[in-house]
Amino acid sequence: MGELHHIAFEEEAENIKEKVECYWTKRADSFFDLRHDEIESNKAARWTEEIVKLLPKGKSLKILDVGCGAGFFEIILGRLGHQVTGIDLTEEMVAKANEMIRIYGLVSSQARAVSGDAEKLDFEDETFDVVISRNLTWTLPHPIDAYCEWNRVLKKGGILINFDAEYAKGAHNLKSPENLAHSKISDSLKDECHDIYHMLTISTLDRPQWDEEVLLRNNYENITKNIDFGSRIFIEHDEFYIPDKMFCITGCKPR
Repeated sequence: MGELHHIAFEEEAENIKEKVECYWTKRADSFFDLRHDEIESNKAARWTEEIVKLLPKGKSLKILDVGCGAGFFEIILGRLGHQVTGIDLTEEMVAKANEMIRIYGLVSSQARAVSGDAEKLDFEDETFDVVISRNLTWTLPHPIDAYCEWNRVLKKGGILINFDAEYAKGAHNLKSPENLAHSKISDSLKDECHDIYHMLTISTLDRPQWDEEVLLRNNYENITKNIDFGSRIFIEHDEFYIPDKMFCITGCKPR
């Protein structure tokens, strides 16, 4: 992966973020329902168990959830006593996340969601103890910029946790009967998602090896890659199941 230094991300279509935002706007209602059901399922306890292993022990943490979607991590982490701020590019998702927060009785000092761009964060340097993200990086036209921003807002000694998958390389899975998490999505939306995959340079990269090289370039320590992470969460072939293998990559910002 030393080739990373020679990779020049091509200029993505100027409207790529508009396309991504439009896609998730259309999915906001059904995505909210799916995440609500996931919170109520056995997956929530599995997610909690896995994340707790990665977090510093014994204190309330200030956590940034980048690409918060409908607020799943806000509930999971808020319940653990942490202060969670979620950001999302899509206004409808921000509204859904705040609705989820209200449903589960968390107050704004525990969890909140605001509009924000993962590649250009509106926070001061070294604001958060933890930066966490789920299924966001694959949607980014400039992921190196995003990783640099996440590093900027992370405190020294802070932890970066990124859950993602090579969804573009499994694009054929979108219409597979095994892709139960997308079974209720229209074919037109699946086609729209497929088109987004092929507009993004990150879709061509080998991950999480590429992500690891980015973290190394940013001088992260104690980097871990777990390519079997998803198989410990999505055991059953139920409404949350996606055939693509989700990975987890973590790193600690030097003190």
